[in-house]
Amino acid sequence: MYEKHLMICGATGCLSSNSGKVKEALEAELARRGIKEKYRLVMAGCVGFCEVGPIIVIYPDEVFYCRLKPGDMAELVEKHLIGGEVVERLLYTSPDVEVPGRFYDTIPFYRKQVFNVLRNSGIIDPEIIDEYIMRGGYRAFSRALKMERPQICDEVKRAGLRGRGGAGFPTGMKWEFTMIAPGEKKYVVCNADEGDPGAFMDRSILEGDPHAVIEGMLICGRAIGADEGYIYCRAEYPLAIKRLRIAIAQAEEYGLLGENILASGFNFHLNIKEGAGAFVCGEETALLASIEGKRGMPRPRPPFPAVSGLFGKPTCINNVETFANIPLILREGGVEEFASIGTESSKGTKVFALAGKIRNTGLCEVPMGITIREVIFDVGGGVQGDREFKAVQAGGPSGGCIPAELLDLPIDYDSLTKAGAIMGSGGLVVMDDRTCMVDLARYFLSFTQKESCGKCIPCREGTKRMLEILERICDGSGEPADLDTLESLAFSIKDSALCGLGQTCPNPILSTIRYFRHEYEEHINEQFCRAGVCKALFQYYIDPETCIGCTRCARVCPVSAISGEKKEVHAIDQSLCTRCGSCVEVCPKNSIQITRVRRKADVSS
Repeated sequence: MYEKHLMICGATGCLSSNSGKVKEALEAELARRGIKEKYRLVMAGCVGFCEVGPIIVIYPDEVFYCRLKPGDMAELVEKHLIGGEVVERLLYTSPDVEVPGRFYDTIPFYRKQVFNVLRNSGIIDPEIIDEYIMRGGYRAFSRALKMERPQICDEVKRAGLRGRGGAGFPTGMKWEFTMIAPGEKKYVVCNADEGDPGAFMDRSILEGDPHAVIEGMLICGRAIGADEGYIYCRAEYPLAIKRLRIAIAQAEEYGLLGENILASGFNFHLNIKEGAGAFVCGEETALLASIEGKRGMPRPRPPFPAVSGLFGKPTCINNVETFANIPLILREGGVEEFASIGTESSKGTKVFALAGKIRNTGLCEVPMGITIREVIFDVGGGVQGDREFKAVQAGGPSGGCIPAELLDLPIDYDSLTKAGAIMGSGGLVVMDDRTCMVDLARYFLSFTQKESCGKCIPCREGTKRMLEILERICDGSGEPADLDTLESLAFSIKDSALCGLGQTCPNPILSTIRYFRHEYEEHINEQFCRAGVCKALFQYYIDPETCIGCTRCARVCPVSAISGEKKEVHAIDQSLCTRCGSCVEVCPKNSIQITRVRRKADVSS
């Protein structure tokens, strides 16, 4: 028996913050003192709060330590593990917390979260199947083995689970369509090709609780009559793939995968297909083509995959988070418990990745129906540097921008769609007042244009034309007619593109024109970028009334464009300035301001 369990965040986020080195230092300190055998160290899954990693949670004490460094381990061992004293300087602190947060319920980031999908992440060792079973794992599957196939589909339908991959199609209906499709051979496919910039929900689930996804796929296989499944995971997720391989091997060893599972007569084999990172392979028909060894390109529908999918056989495709919800629903009483959370049309919880200009970057799981304000300001802690919130991009490159006036919009499928965005897989990118919405639309369209497979003309040519217009506007060469042209092209592409990528890629343009049309007009009519992003449309100047001559701006300028003596007003040589913004970041008095570029037409007039 161990005296304590030390759960170290071993997900990709904390590993990038050196949680591996923290573990090595902790192991070395315990070995040096000769007490290593008393404590169990686990590289667990993501606990969500990536902003304050590396993180260690000590059980049964339930103490949450964060922002750890290898040099902190000697004190942690001496004071906490040996002396029984909480090391307060390693607890969570922030300007809005009076008492350092000792555990989840004392930390604002966690207070409004509800852990369903992430219930095991950070609690168990994801590489030991026994710990998943100890937490109720595979009980839902054993129950499903005793049910008739239509009963399983009915329970998923009653729960109201909608696909968490973005479109929000009712999961139970998709299963039912595949179940009733004619054919002896059927497939289950898990879409783990998470390609949205700023999104890491599926990766974290696979790294922290791979058996939940496997159990969900087993239940689906039982429901639709499939005996084989594929997890399509991009190769950029090596840790997720490693833990999946371990989990599959363990499930096979325990007789939970393979032939005649639990003496039920049900057979199910699971394979992993590593994707090469093409964004279009997140579209289900392109994904299936990739598994088949073909170029990942979409095909027209119908027929839908439920009728003719992988290798021409009926196939049910869901994403990682959808499958991770299934064991909760199929356990005893799970339907009622799941359906009691959320809204009438959007049941359960949703996992979001918080990124951008937000204080608390990380992963959160919140009930459907929570407002955008609550997620950004209560969970996310508000905007970095206490700057003004401007918008949040929901749904990745295929989503839309939600402005500040819609902060109290509930987060559910229907509300986001009405606002011009989509739920997407769950990425939320927060923007402050220094974000140029025209440039943002240009950035996301540039991404989707490069990722277009090129198969259909609307997406291949239409996105290129829209991108050319946006680049002209950002360079100061835009014309008033460009806005009408952009909108016309956007609606045409939405109506005629072959797949979901093309149909949704105009969303960032349409939503930014809808809510921030004045910024487009300012770029076009006044050749000015108020946010200070489009370099051709602004220049910096130093306000002589507030400059204190501290010389910080001059010291960081990479091209020596700023001159001035100490304690005297400085000046910027516009012929040298590259508008990199380094001076703005270090100025203690906000003396460096933005103004229009003086053009010849302005001078002559």
